[in-house]
Amino acid sequence: MSSVRIECVAQEGYRIGESPVWDEKEGALLYVDITGRKVCRWSPVTRQVQAIPVDAPVSSVALRKSGDYVITLGTRFAALKWKEELVTPITEVDKDKANTRFNDGKVDPAGRYFAGTMAEEIRPAVLERHQGSLYTLFPDHSVVKHFDQVDISNGLDWSLDHRTFFYIDSLSYSVDAFDYDLQTGKIGNRRSVYKLEKEESIPDGMCIDTEGKLWVACYDGGRVIRLDPETGKRLQTVKLPVDKTTSCCFGGKDYSEMYVTSASDGMDKEWLSRQPQAGGIFKITGLGVKGVPPYPFAG
Repeated sequence: MSSVRIECVAQEGYRIGESPVWDEKEGALLYVDITGRKVCRWSPVTRQVQAIPVDAPVSSVALRKSGDYVITLGTRFAALKWKEELVTPITEVDKDKANTRFNDGKVDPAGRYFAGTMAEEIRPAVLERHQGSLYTLFPDHSVVKHFDQVDISNGLDWSLDHRTFFYIDSLSYSVDAFDYDLQTGKIGNRRSVYKLEKEESIPDGMCIDTEGKLWVACYDGGRVIRLDPETGKRLQTVKLPVDKTTSCCFGGKDYSEMYVTSASDGMDKEWLSRQPQAGGIFKITGLGVKGVPPYPFAG
């Protein structure tokens, strides 16, 4: 594995970089800074970042079939027009809770936007537990709640045959699988496919490769790990020069590059001086596998 190369492509020191998504049409990487309240787009051609400020914590971004993007903003699903820097709310969740926000979100192969909530953090990964839920925004803008009692709703993706939904509730230290019905978007039969080891720390964002293996960013673990959901075994560990790795996706012309987001929230001066790239965006090449292009929201 000596050919694996890690490069920090955007050293912006984001507070909580998250939700990397490759935008093939723009040839650029989309992502958010949750507590920094901005949606960002990095171009590998110009090496520049464009950022759009928003009015609440923005926790995920996804492509939209009709063009532009959808985001999870506070407790709202919203549409984002990039050129106009215009955010339009679609619908709101958790109306009965004063202290939650969305966290990670991703679009399924049928164009539905899955995203979950969590309590606002007192400090990183410290929060009131069991306050979150998992939701789906359908293309007709209706919302379904799958379950509640979630701590930190996090990484999500679907198996290559679309029959399994993978999901992470971070403080369970587990990567879980559900049976998935692509026609209806229903999930069931939850089970754990991987339990994290102590040094791997907290499972965060996740993506799948073309061999059906899962990649999980380990918050406070400074790494991404590759898992086989069939055997429950870890196949590979890629360590990064920062502790707070938050999420990962594949991108680039042929989806052979991996992009990893990271955070700097909760780090003191001394810690930051040891990890000057904390909160940066990293590109990993030479993994020898490719990823699956993201699905656009159909609504």
